[in-house]
Amino acid sequence: MDTFNFSPAPDSTMILLVRHGVTPTTGQVLPGRAPGLHLSEKGEEQAQLVAQRLRGLELKALYSSPMERTRETAAPAALLFNLDPLIDSGLVECDFGEWTGAQLKELSALPEWKSVQETPSTFRFPGGESFVEMQKRMVSALRRIAARHPGEVVACFSHADPIKCAVAELSGTELDAFQKIQIDPASISLAEFHRDGRTEILLRNSNAGALRRQ
Repeated sequence: MDTFNFSPAPDSTMILLVRHGVTPTTGQVLPGRAPGLHLSEKGEEQAQLVAQRLRGLELKALYSSPMERTRETAAPAALLFNLDPLIDSGLVECDFGEWTGAQLKELSALPEWKSVQETPSTFRFPGGESFVEMQKRMVSALRRIAARHPGEVVACFSHADPIKCAVAELSGTELDAFQKIQIDPASISLAEFHRDGRTEILLRNSNAGALRRQ
């Protein structure tokens, strides 16, 4: 498989955005922040693959959402690099409120689902978070992390929607188009944070191949 080589500016922070591996309910249920959801056997294999894909990097820090599925995905990389995962609530899954735990098939039949897909900037989950709030939270967390690690490479393990929202913001894409961004389980995206505040998405939704800094 091809290796993705990147050459950042000397003082830029490179953040790897890693979605957690698959769980028994991936693609069927909106789990949100409900506790107790762990990786499936396939998800555990994906977590090992993520670590192997990163082994050629000098990873300086590893951050994770507090959810079990993200911490379990981060664990093999943490072991490989001898790093203690840093739990950051800014990376947590969206608060889906009353929709937490609902079947996606049932949600997709609701009239509100059209807003979720077509005009997410106007939508708030009943009793939960809005997409605007989630995007602001996630991007703020990434900028805070980037400021701590100038010139370094770090990894952030999170969830599909927060990563999609972040990729949209950091690449200059409108929030209402973020649903067109695909972020697969255990995929890796790469964002460069420049010291002057500029950001770039260098890699999106990568599912195979090693990553190396030149």
